[in-house]
Amino acid sequence: MKKIVLLMSAVVCLLSCGGNEAQVATEQEAERVEVVSTMTLVPQTIERSIQISTNLQGYVTQNVAPSLTGNIERIYTEVGDKVRTGDMLVRMDQNQILTSKIQLANLELELGRLETLLATKSVSQQTYDQTKVAYDQLVQNISFLETNTYVKAPFAGVISAKNYEDGELYAGQPILVLTQVDKLKALIAIPETYYPLVKEGMQLSVKSDIYPNEEFPASIEVVYPTVDPATHTFLCKVVIPNEKDQLRPGMYVTTTLPLGQEDAIVVPYQSVEKLIGSNERFVFINDNGVAKRVTVKLGQRFDENVEIIAPEIKEGVEYIHVGQNKLVDGVKIDVQ
Repeated sequence: MKKIVLLMSAVVCLLSCGGNEAQVATEQEAERVEVVSTMTLVPQTIERSIQISTNLQGYVTQNVAPSLTGNIERIYTEVGDKVRTGDMLVRMDQNQILTSKIQLANLELELGRLETLLATKSVSQQTYDQTKVAYDQLVQNISFLETNTYVKAPFAGVISAKNYEDGELYAGQPILVLTQVDKLKALIAIPETYYPLVKEGMQLSVKSDIYPNEEFPASIEVVYPTVDPATHTFLCKVVIPNEKDQLRPGMYVTTTLPLGQEDAIVVPYQSVEKLIGSNERFVFINDNGVAKRVTVKLGQRFDENVEIIAPEIKEGVEYIHVGQNKLVDGVKIDVQ
């Protein structure tokens, strides 16, 4: 019985001591004062721009795929060859077009004979008209055969793929792929908040790691009218002149689109804290001698500085930029 009484007394003592320690810790926290330095926030005029990475594409890519099946007599190019508008690319089996041209020559003679007879009323108008219709249809057919037997380049570009060799049977897969490279295009996905600011014809620059000291001029050709509800972005088609042939389809590039001047709050990047295990960014401001934690959104980066955005971040606020890494929300501060 005595042992039980002693044990209960010990437990009461421990609980009492523990409560006292917690109370002391709370009181010490309440009396904690951290020395910090602040600066008064003042808006700065910045050149607003957005950077978006993408891959270049040929401005036009066209499959060389004749509308005739049959044997491929000759392919005049190889992958990587540059061609000009009108250059011969492929010659298909010529039997059909040669036969049609012989038929056309015979019909032409017959039509001439019928014209002479028609003038003397030795043949009916109906006979002449039927022959003329057959002649006209054959002319159209030969035009179609010309285009699809002797296949020419519709524009200047580079052969980017070849799927057959001479003598093989063409069965529908494109024989060649022709890509225009004297100008290139790229699709960029821009956050929807910028939609009112982005217009067709706006100028931007393109940079590639392959040419670190060069910027390539570009322009927005198309602003697509819909916003992706999943990504909250809209697409723009960018056109990049490439007369010097430095850029290639598939290259990874960064586009910079200037959006004009704007006032913003800019602070040292190192003064912005990051919540461990999260992408949340926050800063501390002086709220009447107490550190107040404010969650912010990062805007544009300027070397060692960064734009921060939040309703509480505005002109005249005292922003803590030294000593902020030892603060907690609500702790008292001594501004030095």
